[in-house]
Amino acid sequence: MNDFAERELTAVDVVVVGAGQAGLSGAYHLARAGIGHVVLDHAPRPGGAWQFRRPSLTYGKVHGMHALPGMELTGADPLRPSSEVIGEYFAAYEERFGLRVRRPVDVTAVRDGSDGRLLVESASGDRWSARALINATGTWDRPFWPRYPGQETFRGGLLHTADYPGPAPFAGARVVVVGGGTSAVQHLLELSEVAAATTWVTRRPPVFRDSGFGEAEGRAAVALVEERVRRGLPPQSVVSVTGLALTEAVRAGLVSGVLRRRPMFERVTPTGVAWADGRSVDADVILWATGFRAAIDHLAPLRLREPGGGIRLDGTRAVRDERVHLVGYGPSASTIGANRAGGAAVREIRRLLARDTAVAPALAAAP
Repeated sequence: MNDFAERELTAVDVVVVGAGQAGLSGAYHLARAGIGHVVLDHAPRPGGAWQFRRPSLTYGKVHGMHALPGMELTGADPLRPSSEVIGEYFAAYEERFGLRVRRPVDVTAVRDGSDGRLLVESASGDRWSARALINATGTWDRPFWPRYPGQETFRGGLLHTADYPGPAPFAGARVVVVGGGTSAVQHLLELSEVAAATTWVTRRPPVFRDSGFGEAEGRAAVALVEERVRRGLPPQSVVSVTGLALTEAVRAGLVSGVLRRRPMFERVTPTGVAWADGRSVDADVILWATGFRAAIDHLAPLRLREPGGGIRLDGTRAVRDERVHLVGYGPSASTIGANRAGGAAVREIRRLLARDTAVAPALAAAP
């Protein structure tokens, strides 16, 4: 039975799309609440986006990895790749709480179905009908590639953080790293040990955070991101408003000059990059550490976007469709934020399902 129209339609209360931190948190709370659901994940194995991270990103280098609800991550070797440590942790979590994740499933569209339900479609033709949706697709699948004049003439390699394999392949190379976030800093510190030369380029001067980052600072940072989402603007990452942590490694990089930042270049040349004042740098590789965008194209049929380009949320709920919750989006795009968002989404969904269950008999009894 290969024809899409003939595929069986599976009915559930809730479909969770994505099995990273946010999706597993949502599934955990759904299971505890006794709400029927299915978890669909396009990745080949447990681990969310972590499974795709470079081997050189060891667990000890990970900042702010919070445990999933109900199960701590203990005894991890800080020298092991984070992809392995967190992948194994997610796998154990799914098994412990009986979270039967279906993978690989590539969700291509979510539409209005019949009887007020949502229709979730996959590339394989499998379909699900749901009363509510928890979308936890993150950003890893949508790396942002800027465009600069002359880029198509560059004779070297163009690479994004999403495909960065670690420092070893860049031995002896001249590398320009573009971007002002944590990934750019990590790339530069690694590459400086093997590359012939590194150049750091950012649009804005980086802001380093020397002070502590406690609960109050965290709430203030999340509030800034949340304000954009409430206005229907595309979200910024939480990290973009917290600044860069001034760790010992970062301090050493500043002292050595590895983290000496240059303003954004004007154009790309066949042999490197050039600025408007005539300066230029030769390069073998341009590494774009320019972040990611929310992977939400499959929600397009629901017309949730606002004129500003983002999806306006009230908490985790899409303002344009109360059946749809986004977790790991905007203010909840952190490991601790994703945990909290999963629980918040399920509380809202419980109220929605209870209300719909109460309304159905009343409508049936109406003359």
